[in-house]
Amino acid sequence: MQLTWRGFALLLLIPLLVGMSGLWRGFLWLGLAALLLVLALMLADWRLTPDVRAWSLQRQHDDRLSLAAWNLVTVQVHLRRGPRPLSVWLRDTPPITFGVHEETRVLMGRVTPGQPQIFSYQLYPPRRGDYEFGDLYLRWESVLGLLRRQARFPATESVKVYPNLVDVRKYDLLVRQNRLWELGLRNARIFGSGSEFERLRDYLPDDEYRRINWKATARRGKPISVEYETERSQNLVAMVDVGRMMRSPVGDVARLDYAINAVLLLAYVASQKGDRMGVLTFADTVQAWLTPRAGKGQFLRMLELLYAVESQPVEPEYNAAFGYLAAKQRKRSLVLVFTDLTGGLSIDSLIAQITRLRRTHLPLLITISDPTIYRTAHQPIHDSASLYQRTVAEQLLQERRRSLERLRHLGVHTLDTPADQLSIAVIDKYLALKARELI
Repeated sequence: MQLTWRGFALLLLIPLLVGMSGLWRGFLWLGLAALLLVLALMLADWRLTPDVRAWSLQRQHDDRLSLAAWNLVTVQVHLRRGPRPLSVWLRDTPPITFGVHEETRVLMGRVTPGQPQIFSYQLYPPRRGDYEFGDLYLRWESVLGLLRRQARFPATESVKVYPNLVDVRKYDLLVRQNRLWELGLRNARIFGSGSEFERLRDYLPDDEYRRINWKATARRGKPISVEYETERSQNLVAMVDVGRMMRSPVGDVARLDYAINAVLLLAYVASQKGDRMGVLTFADTVQAWLTPRAGKGQFLRMLELLYAVESQPVEPEYNAAFGYLAAKQRKRSLVLVFTDLTGGLSIDSLIAQITRLRRTHLPLLITISDPTIYRTAHQPIHDSASLYQRTVAEQLLQERRRSLERLRHLGVHTLDTPADQLSIAVIDKYLALKARELI
């Protein structure tokens, strides 16, 4: 229990009156009367104000929190009884490593008796794994506003952080509303190529003559064109490097976790397109393999597999990984290789293997650019330390550019993009390659 500013102001009147008793003895009796009155008001306020038993708190959130995304958490505060609405302050105790907006660490509002009030805030988990929420803390102002009471409400619970499901749900919603442009997808649905019938529409001047449907044209009395959609039931395999360099963070999140988020969203989009997708994780040896399949069940299998993936403090062994893929996946596939080119010791091996892969598959090398290195390579030079940092960053960028240019010269598709744009860039590239019938 603590005093409010109103209760503190009333108590200050008492020593003021007692101090003035030297001028007139009646102030002493007024001070004593004021003391008794304030104590009586505080006692009445204490009795009128609902105690801890009148409150009920319940936290709600998704069963699986999403990695590297803002997840909504709500707390329902219910005051069962009371004479009037009360001002409250609510504080939750999420896992200490989770990001929280500073202004939402303590939530404020008013609760009316018999009407549950919802308080909400967002969490940003930077790592996958198992975590635990702590208890809930509530402070409420008394009926007369003289006191504040507080209590702790047991609310300890475990929570799992999975690869990003927020983007998957957002994609699904925007697909239904035909608003995929809000995600930044440029090629969400591409017509005019492929061989699967999509729809009939009026002929346009730039349409090819072979696209004209003569039967529909005769029926409608005007030129009608056919639109085709790219073929379904194609194969995709995501090769995810879980070695040493993929452990390094970009901001608060590891490169590996950004890659896993991108793979998961790609798997969902591919399942919607009717394609089959599998995954291979590797470090110095192959860690896990999932044969390409289609459907929602495959997406859920990939979700569970990627949730449990852990990075290894070793160099990736590309020869073993690509050899394993060649033995397991003989049908032509789009092979997306998620790895890092900064400071690796096996770049020549990667280039040789991914070039050899072009004979039977369509490889796409995907790397995550680090804005910190880019900023360091362009920072002004103030002293010897900044000169050294800039020189090293420039060398790293040059080595990265040379490796990517070498792969492009050999005919390998590459994608080098910032971490926060990775998932959308991968989907865009997949849809573009699919529309060009390269898979």
